[in-house]
Amino acid sequence: MEELDLIVESVQHDMEAAVKHLDHAFQRIRAGRASTNMVQDVMVEYYGSMTPINQVANVSVPDAMTISIQPWDSKAINDIEKAIVNSNLGFAPSNNGINIILNVPPLTEERRRELAKQAKGETEDTKIVVRNARQSGIKELKKLEGVSEDLIKGVEADIQALTDKYVKICEDHLKVKEAEIMKV
Repeated sequence: MEELDLIVESVQHDMEAAVKHLDHAFQRIRAGRASTNMVQDVMVEYYGSMTPINQVANVSVPDAMTISIQPWDSKAINDIEKAIVNSNLGFAPSNNGINIILNVPPLTEERRRELAKQAKGETEDTKIVVRNARQSGIKELKKLEGVSEDLIKGVEADIQALTDKYVKICEDHLKVKEAEIMKV
């Protein structure tokens, strides 16, 4: 039945979105090397409106331990510097009048463990979202009328298989991220 297929597709879409969100969250968790992703969520007050940093400046990584930010409008350099400090990313920006340099300090063992714990927390949150998608899909199934119990049981099994698949994907992503974080 078409209704059953739509429910399964909806559940799968929600689970895929949860995994994409996990990947985005992992990009913000630093793993020792400088990356433009570290500052992508910084919002700069630019002519009275909050603007993402990549829309007011060129963000690049000249080497493994440095992020360079070159504003397109030289008047915005102090606003960008202020936004970085206020973002609590732990960087001390240095401003040479033309661009802002962020030195990424090497991670300590303690900090690596904190980041691994943060990655694990993000993964657990994503697994909860996956399980909630399963529950909402099953609730939608139960609302259907005139559908045989055998069909509903089959679709429930399909939804459970999707849940197991996406939970495993989350755990696999976590293993990769933890290895990346703990690598010295």
